[in-house]
Amino acid sequence: MNHKRAGTDPLLVTIFVFPGVRLLDVTGPIEVFTSANDFGAHYRLTMVSADGNEVTTASGTRLGVDLAVADVRETTDVLVIPGGPDWDRMTRDDALLDLVRKLDATARCTASVCTGAFLLAAAGLLDGRSAATHWRHSRQLALRFPAVKVEPDAIFVRDGKVMTSAGVTAGIDLSLALVEEHYGAEVARAVAKDLVVFMQRPGGQSQFSVRARAAHTRQDMLRRVLDAVAEDPAANHTLSAMARRAGVSSRHVARLFCEELHMTPARYVEQVRLEAAQAMLESGDDPMAVIARRTGFGSPESLRRAFVRNLKVTPGVFRARFHTTGVTGAGVTEAGATEAGAREAGVSAGPGADG
Repeated sequence: MNHKRAGTDPLLVTIFVFPGVRLLDVTGPIEVFTSANDFGAHYRLTMVSADGNEVTTASGTRLGVDLAVADVRETTDVLVIPGGPDWDRMTRDDALLDLVRKLDATARCTASVCTGAFLLAAAGLLDGRSAATHWRHSRQLALRFPAVKVEPDAIFVRDGKVMTSAGVTAGIDLSLALVEEHYGAEVARAVAKDLVVFMQRPGGQSQFSVRARAAHTRQDMLRRVLDAVAEDPAANHTLSAMARRAGVSSRHVARLFCEELHMTPARYVEQVRLEAAQAMLESGDDPMAVIARRTGFGSPESLRRAFVRNLKVTPGVFRARFHTTGVTGAGVTEAGATEAGAREAGVSAGPGADG
């Protein structure tokens, strides 16, 4: 899509709403695009529903609508397909899927928010494409629609004319990316500052979904090994220790991990330990040394390296973001969070330190 600057014809953004839609999936993109108009963009927004009547969202809020889908005559520059909690029913609603296909046919870009990806997939619009959705549902999207290449850690994904985003507020990230594409980084940056959101948020969805990404297994022996790791992440979980518990060879354990979980035993252990560390950081104030010892990382430095490698943030920054909203204090800046994490981990936060 080419950049379009202020002074040209407005870009049309069409938001498709339906009964049970999630409110923030709708209002997040609307706020981004309307805010962008205050900084030199030129968007025109319209809300459409199946019959042109207002719809009631999943939270009970009623949304007014401009047009029925049948009355849409213009080509839209951005079509927004939000999601809803009852995504399973929506994927079996043939009439709803037909409306999605009709709107997509006249859209230059089709963008879904959260479980809206299920609507696109069920309508056949994601076949052969990469896609993202909420981390809780990424595995289900992959299982239900094998023709879709699901990227479980992505905040948003673009593949051709189709964009898909992760859970709820990721629709804001996606919309900011479109503003930057249409009107440049300066406008998008102004919008991000106005809404007090990240221009590009650090980390991916793996910040929220370590356990959810581990596949289930029907192998009783392997399940016992996995349970032992989850019950005591700090215990000895080397490959040979796992093999002794299971009563099989190390090679057999490694093969089962590869076949059933599509990862190595060491990778699984690290993920479980990361999840345990995340839980401790979110719920308590233990020093980094205590968290590292109780979760099996051994030292604060090993804990820090694992967080940076997997989540792209330090333990201190993670705690600052997820332990509290900051409502009871003066707020935490990115730099302040980094410095706090570095102090707890016992490393320098000077020039060149990881953020």
